[in-house]
Amino acid sequence: MKEYLRRVADDELEFRLETFGAVQLEGPKWCGKTTTAEQKAESVLKLQEEIDADSSFLDMAKAHPVALLKGKKPRLLDEWQLIPSLRDAVRIDVDKQRLSGLYILTGSNSVDETAIKHSGIGRVSKMKMYPLSLFESGESSGKVSLRSLFANPNHDIEVLESELSIEELAFAICRGGWPYSLFLKSERSRLYIAKDYLSGICDVEISTVDGVRRDAASARLLLRSYARHISKNATYSSIMADMESRPAIKSDKTLGEYLTAFEKLFVIEDVPAWCPAIRSQSAIRSGAKREFSDPSIAAAALGLGPESLMKDLKTFGFLFECLVSRDLRVYSSPLDGRISYYPEFWHNNYAANAHSRLIPCIF
Repeated sequence: MKEYLRRVADDELEFRLETFGAVQLEGPKWCGKTTTAEQKAESVLKLQEEIDADSSFLDMAKAHPVALLKGKKPRLLDEWQLIPSLRDAVRIDVDKQRLSGLYILTGSNSVDETAIKHSGIGRVSKMKMYPLSLFESGESSGKVSLRSLFANPNHDIEVLESELSIEELAFAICRGGWPYSLFLKSERSRLYIAKDYLSGICDVEISTVDGVRRDAASARLLLRSYARHISKNATYSSIMADMESRPAIKSDKTLGEYLTAFEKLFVIEDVPAWCPAIRSQSAIRSGAKREFSDPSIAAAALGLGPESLMKDLKTFGFLFECLVSRDLRVYSSPLDGRISYYPEFWHNNYAANAHSRLIPCIF
């Protein structure tokens, strides 16, 4: 039996179960949502396995979703989005019992909200998970506390040096934060997880996420273009220029639909611009930086391994920024944080103000 890797999300999940009747865990496939939820659950129902084992199960479940709620609490309902009405059943039961910590819902793609009658506000708390951070995978010392940086303005940070070599960091970027990969023996196997992930997303998931048939080759090329513009403020027109050879994506509308599908699958997650003035339009005018939920997806899309990444340090830098974004999302999540980048606009216009250059971009 594989050892469970403790996650930053563990304490957050426990807190939300103490506070709400149900917690809805969202995030990329293979990032460990179900395994983390199983640590807290007293009973488990894996809908995909039930559907695969019995072809009539789906019809029965859609007709009587309440029957799926029976079991010790907290009850884990894995891949609940296969039966969207299940969340309404959960919300009604939470209202009826007026207790916290009853259900955990896990899923790997956003559900069609029109299939749900009630938002679940106050009953179902949405919580996002990401692939493993370097601290969770045991590759970062964790000597710097993000919470301490914000809780104590006078907190002094001593100069620390990562224990990872540049070669090890390149490998961590290409391997990604997929928990399963850490238990594989060979380096080739560990690196292959991200490649297989990319194939699954483009060949299958892009068309099943919302029932719209999409071209796999176009999806793969689009992710390659996105990866080429990673950590940059690339416009739609820049990405469209890369798609000229694919007739399946020939308009901004179609491009937007493909990107929305990738967002629903939690494959891409852009970083918005930061702005100190609440009513300022600068952040709106500054485009979002193109990012992935994990840098290994970008590396796989570009066909890069650790060795080739070491030969292109500029690309290395952009992928490293994506890795930093992933880890900061993990670390800031318990603090109700969000990340944004520091636009060049503010650096140029407020360079005379030393404090403006030191304001953190993570909240």
